[in-house]
Amino acid sequence: MATLVPYAGPVRAPDFPPGLEWVGGEARTLRGLRGTIVALDFWTYG
Repeated sequence: MATLVPYAGPVRAPDFPPGLEWVGGEARTLRGLRGTIVALDFWTYG
């Protein structure tokens, strides 16, 4: 059975790591994306 952890309040997401490869555009920051709708697509090879 999973152990429940008490809610600690809002947690800020870390920014994207520097040098990240971007597909279809320039590098972005979370601050620059604030207030916009963002669709993320995660995939892996293997």
